[in-house]
Amino acid sequence: MGFQALCVGLLCVSFLSYIYTPMPDNIEETWKVMALDAVAKTCNLVATLCDNIGLMKYEDVLAILASAHFTKPVSDENVTVIDTDFCDIPVRLYLPKRKSERRRPAVIFIHGGAFVLGSYKIAAYDDLNRLTANKLDAVVVGIDYRLAPKYPFPAALEDCVYVIKFFLQEKVLAKYRVDPSRICIMGDSSGGTLAATVTQLLQNDPNFKGRIKAQALMYPGLQSLDTFLPSHQEYQHGPVLTREMIIKLLCLYVTEDQVLPQAALRNEHMPEESRHLFKFVNWSDFLPEKYKKNHVYTEPVLGKLNASYPVLVDSRLSPLLVNDSQLQSLPLTYIVTCEHDIFRDDGLIYISRLRNVGVQVTHEHIEKGVHGALSFTSAPVFLNLGLKLRDKYINWLEENL
Repeated sequence: MGFQALCVGLLCVSFLSYIYTPMPDNIEETWKVMALDAVAKTCNLVATLCDNIGLMKYEDVLAILASAHFTKPVSDENVTVIDTDFCDIPVRLYLPKRKSERRRPAVIFIHGGAFVLGSYKIAAYDDLNRLTANKLDAVVVGIDYRLAPKYPFPAALEDCVYVIKFFLQEKVLAKYRVDPSRICIMGDSSGGTLAATVTQLLQNDPNFKGRIKAQALMYPGLQSLDTFLPSHQEYQHGPVLTREMIIKLLCLYVTEDQVLPQAALRNEHMPEESRHLFKFVNWSDFLPEKYKKNHVYTEPVLGKLNASYPVLVDSRLSPLLVNDSQLQSLPLTYIVTCEHDIFRDDGLIYISRLRNVGVQVTHEHIEKGVHGALSFTSAPVFLNLGLKLRDKYINWLEENL
């Protein structure tokens, strides 16, 4: 009995040491973030164990857990909510009920989830889009694009492009009484990646150039070339999102081959012919001095991976890879970065590059922020940070859209 108790005790200590991560001193609502971090690591552990013993795939376990927060399309006194489809791709529409003599603005929302998880149905996203529609008197379109690994790159991007091009048709805009000169594309995390890419593609397409007034990117991941940016190193263990977890998920968008995530963890995943692209993501050239700290730039080891993944050099996967001439035409841009976030530096590099070519950028840096803050604005976990960030975003839309 004593031996069993000792084993249970050691198991508990091992588990607690696995999920415990010291929190930065200046983080907001420390205990709540610690709880979220512990839940995220526990989910990751359970998913890994299920995958290792052959019970269920890693991503399927996480998807089931995420679906617990899905909502139905419930209308209220201010907004009509409808689930429908554009081009056979599911969308959720938020349509203000109050009458308006003029056409309304529109926001196209692309959810995050590392291209593997998530949906516009998640409660926090539903709250965000409902509030946006009501406060701005705007039509909001949420897109449920196809998810990896069942549908790898470029499925998610193609779905977003199809939906947005369908929505931008004059007859569709007229149907929903949308002002064609007041349209914003918004995304958080990997949704921000998709939003950035879609905006680039549309602005460089003669048939759609100038059709998007603004883009809003919330703590986006914007490149996959270098997995050793300073923020990747500083926050490799979280909070909330770890380097190992995000690399494992993001690689599923490219391949289910286990060789790629292992190579990416060592920063040895890029081919020799990608060398010319690193000038676009070289953090030593683009990061403000305060974020460089004592880090020394070292170019990743190239050509060590025998397998070939051409998508890794595709700017549709990593929107930071486009050249400056393609950035010049981008619309008014709102970017949120969080200090305690593995993707902090992706956003900061993009901001520097956009400003260097004259794009008007509003940058909101949340010093006490963590990745995914917008996802924590509804039960069972509220972060004041998430609520404040949601308000800042909606206020920016009110002033600029």
